[in-house]
Amino acid sequence: MNFLLKTLPLSLLLFGFVSKNFTQTTRTDAIPGSEVTFKLALIPGGTFQMGGAEDPAHPQVQLDSFWVGVHEVSYDEFIIFYQKEYDTDATTHPEKTYTADAVTRPTPQYIDYTYGMGKAGFPAVSMTQQAALRYCKWLYEKTGVFYRLPTEAEWEYACKANGSSGSLDETAWYYKNSFEKYHELGQKKPNAWGLYDMLGNVAEWTLDFYEKTYLENQGEAAAVNPWIQPVKRHSRTVRGGSYDSNATECNCTFRQKSDPRWQARDPQIPKSKWWNPDSPFVGFRIVSPVKPMSREEVEAFFEKAIRD
Repeated sequence: MNFLLKTLPLSLLLFGFVSKNFTQTTRTDAIPGSEVTFKLALIPGGTFQMGGAEDPAHPQVQLDSFWVGVHEVSYDEFIIFYQKEYDTDATTHPEKTYTADAVTRPTPQYIDYTYGMGKAGFPAVSMTQQAALRYCKWLYEKTGVFYRLPTEAEWEYACKANGSSGSLDETAWYYKNSFEKYHELGQKKPNAWGLYDMLGNVAEWTLDFYEKTYLENQGEAAAVNPWIQPVKRHSRTVRGGSYDSNATECNCTFRQKSDPRWQARDPQIPKSKWWNPDSPFVGFRIVSPVKPMSREEVEAFFEKAIRD
């Protein structure tokens, strides 16, 4: 599904990655009515080989340029969506129709799903993929800017970052060095594209429905902006490994699927569409397409992407 627009010269797209002369571009977006901001980096489109050396042969993937969060979405950002008292009617959406009272928000947590590991300055955790997408939808209604989760292909491309980004101990909190908890955002070295915590700290939701044979099923032609749309609630693909992961799971190609057992301690029947009390090791980061989308296109996207 083609959401994004190529805007960079062909010379930047040759051989799958950007020229060494490319200067990373960033922008800072704000949540209206608050002092909270977040930074995004422009990832230049290109063609690359998904998977690792151990994976079966498959064609290359072609991606358009996109903006991606420099950090995982923080507790400070998510709490404005979660708790109405932190939100206001302030908006930068051109329609100027946003009202905080009209927002459907996550249900209250019956225990602290951070398990005391950290809130302000730390990643937001324990939400379902649907809740992460509903946060993106809320952010669109609040700002008029379309945000979503990265596809698997976008996430892997951003993670690989045109080359080596240092050792795992330098770039990631994982089982060996995390003391079995996640840490404040941005404490380790960023990758070559300036993205922090792509590996370890907390694993990250992607947009794709989990398909075990994803790499083998791309077909003979190069896939363009691939996205496996969901057909039911479980499962979704999670990437990057976490503070609780071994080194073998903290790499750019490791794929993990969401598990209904992540809601084992949820006493509700049916289970919450918002929270996974048993996955404090999962959070998310957002992307924003380069090409603007109409309201109709945005609503059509969320209609396809969110499956409760």
